Amino acid sequence: MTISIEEIRRILTAESTSQKIHVLSKLVETDNNQIISEIVKMLNDPEIRVRGEAFSTLVLNPKNISTVLINHLKSDSKNVRAFSALILANRNDKTAAENISKLTNDDSGMVRSCALGALGHLKAKAFSKNIHDCFSDSNIEVKRSALHALISIGEKISSEDISELKKENDPEINKILNIKN
Repeated sequence: MTISIEEIRRILTAESTSQKIHVLSKLVETDNNQIISEIVKMLNDPEIRVRGEAFSTLVLNPKNISTVLINHLKSDSKNVRAFSALILANRNDKTAAENISKLTNDDSGMVRSCALGALGHLKAKAFSKNIHDCFSDSNIEVKRSALHALISIGEKISSEDISELKKENDPEINKILNIKN
């Protein structure tokens, strides 16, 4: 089935959820940058099933689509930035780590948290300072993600950081640190 970029755009912007999902599922093996960009835009669709299908389509794509995904780390959409980072991590694209690390300073807590998760998944030790810096974040999810990321990369957590994290009195952080209340 050959479908034009114009037809893909029309379906992804105007058609039903089931039609969007159907088209996305047929695009797993494309290496057309314009089509990849259209798929990435679906990470911001209001329907979670469409976002999930777009995510899966991009993760499963066997082609080299990293450049397009990295470019979308600068999107105006927080969903696109966050999910693009996670897709790159799930594709084990270690070359994207530097670009992902910049998102640890993003305005959106969700994006910061996803970026930290991606860095941890990629075992990006080179960016441990970015991860450490997130312990002082105002968002508890970001602090949790930073803790998970440091553990994932095998980085030591200082006693000072542990003391500061304990002050949060957060059950999940305490569980991660194996602290009993």
